[in-house]
Amino acid sequence: MAELVGAYAACHGPLIVRMWDKLPAGVKDRLNTAFAELGQRIRAARPDVLIVVSPDHWVNFFLDNLPAICIGVGETHEGPPEPWLAACPYKSMRGHTAFAQHLAEYTSANGFEPSISYKLKLDHGFCIPLWKAGLDPLPAIVPVVINTVEPPFPTPARCIEFGARIADAVRAFPGALRVAVLGTGGLSHSIGEATMGAIDEAFDREFVSLLQSGTREALLQFLDQRLPIAGNGAAEVRNWLVAHGAGGEQGFDLIHYSAMPEIYVGAGFASWT
Repeated sequence: MAELVGAYAACHGPLIVRMWDKLPAGVKDRLNTAFAELGQRIRAARPDVLIVVSPDHWVNFFLDNLPAICIGVGETHEGPPEPWLAACPYKSMRGHTAFAQHLAEYTSANGFEPSISYKLKLDHGFCIPLWKAGLDPLPAIVPVVINTVEPPFPTPARCIEFGARIADAVRAFPGALRVAVLGTGGLSHSIGEATMGAIDEAFDREFVSLLQSGTREALLQFLDQRLPIAGNGAAEVRNWLVAHGAGGEQGFDLIHYSAMPEIYVGAGFASWT
């Protein structure tokens, strides 16, 4: 039987790479420390497979074909196509087809209808956290794309439930496999809107507090009221909710949070134990 050995979350803001040389030293120090701690925790868990949950930023999908959930089942995945990520060491990433197919089949049989792809390009949402956390060599990567770029989105409740089904699927896998989950993105931010660059720190801190000690009902009520006005990029907290569901909705540990206008995001890093 496979084992779920960890659940994690991290920021993936593009300016972490695109503007790195121009960021203030204090911002760099906070990001480096947070990513180093995240990497240490993931390495300590020794996953054979890392399920990375992220949006697709118009690399694989567009408005004419936009699945709510897509699981990458390929033997390999292409590295990031963004030219500003040319230095990223992950030109190709090893997948785990057997487990990915099992995950797709299990969730399909248990209340979800994920799409699958045999050939995904993994953009900055996937690769920045892996790279900056120093995960080298990488475990096998099973990418899960959650649509957080264009409505209709999966509801927060569905995202928590999908995370729970991931945990169930891991336990139902017959092989001796160590599996971890990493949700990337968020927290509050606004991209391409009149409020671009705005960070809702109060939203971020209340969200973190509810992950730490709130009930599911309180968390969902808060998100129903506040998520629509926390910036369009805040939709990415759905990826954190998948990790939260996989972690059994308990044991949340905030590694770091900073409102970072320099990279346009409320930058959070966390794990569930």
